[in-house]
Amino acid sequence: MSTPRLLVLSNGHGEDLIALRLIEALRHQVPGLQVQVLPLVGLGQAYACAEAAGELRRVGPRLPLPSGGFSNQSLRGLLNDLAAGLPLLSWRQWRIVRRWGRQGLPILAVGDLLPLLLAWAGGGPYGFLGTPKSDHTWASPPPAGWGRSPLADGYHRAKGSEWDPWEWALMGHHRCHLVAVRDRLTARGLRRHGVRAVAPGNPMMDGFAPAPGALPGWLQGRRRLLLLPGSRLPEALGNLRGLLDALPAASATQPISLLLATGSRPSDAELAAPLGAAGFIPGAPPEGSAASALWRRGPLELLVGPGRFAAWAPLAELGLATAGTATEQLVGLGVPALSLPGPGPQFKAGFARRQSRLLGGAVQPCHGSRELQRRLIALLDDDNERARLGRIGRRRMGPSGGSARLAALIRERLLPG
Repeated sequence: MSTPRLLVLSNGHGEDLIALRLIEALRHQVPGLQVQVLPLVGLGQAYACAEAAGELRRVGPRLPLPSGGFSNQSLRGLLNDLAAGLPLLSWRQWRIVRRWGRQGLPILAVGDLLPLLLAWAGGGPYGFLGTPKSDHTWASPPPAGWGRSPLADGYHRAKGSEWDPWEWALMGHHRCHLVAVRDRLTARGLRRHGVRAVAPGNPMMDGFAPAPGALPGWLQGRRRLLLLPGSRLPEALGNLRGLLDALPAASATQPISLLLATGSRPSDAELAAPLGAAGFIPGAPPEGSAASALWRRGPLELLVGPGRFAAWAPLAELGLATAGTATEQLVGLGVPALSLPGPGPQFKAGFARRQSRLLGGAVQPCHGSRELQRRLIALLDDDNERARLGRIGRRRMGPSGGSARLAALIRERLLPG
């Protein structure tokens, strides 16, 4: 019997993380599976550790784009990406997919239209995990004070789905053996258009430790906020400055631990300037925190934790976020969040508004640092409201276990027997 092989396409940092969860689950169910991953956007750093461990292999050219993969949100971002080499990058990626498809080998596309289109263009069997779109984004009311979008909502309502007709065609193609989406509402909308979509669970909610029965000693007696400025530079540093401006004044607050969960970027050195400008002074991290650095400003204690998101998220009471996937995961754990849109390219007002609708208001966008500070103080003082928003977030994101269920479907429908 030949060794099963799979090519995985993903188009963004969040999609890379979701694909990685699926690959881990697949390897448990299909011993010997050979996986190649083609990150369509960025460097695919989420795959680096798994690649070093021999669990997968990254293929194809990798080019960081000026828009960070969000050229669809502005004409300027698209023009900058085109000038930076996007056409050549896409052509080289298509050639890899085409060679794979000509061999009749399966492809799993994770993301939106771009990986779905490439998987179809490969000419072989493919499956699709549609991660960004949900019918909740037009079926749920917009957050208070953020206006309505009657034209866009009416367009989606007329279609009965946030996915578009050309996407239905690619999902309904006879070579597409699996279509999985993030929730049942979205799957139901696609099925009305002849797409056999399923919603077996959300892989984003896998891999978190259970909520601790008792707080660790270094957090005892302190309020706990998780800071998620994002990972794309320089946007993440600008977002962080906005979140720091919203923190309560030192004379008007109780002891607060600010858990700044980061990835490989921004680094401790890159964080030093915005933290120093905000009045924080470096110190020694508390024992047992696994923090790489600590900064203090009066009763505010900010801990930097590279790679600590999964461990720190269940400890938080509230999030201050300008991130995509990580924000969704946080509220899925029952921790509500406040967001603060910036100039982008990712976390702009439209993105924050859509994210709030997707999550049923469990994330509340703010128009500025003063509004964020006011809402932050109010939510810290209102246990019942935090719990209510947390319940909404859990419902919208769903329980853990989605990776294993999706892996079983991929094994059954996409991988050769």
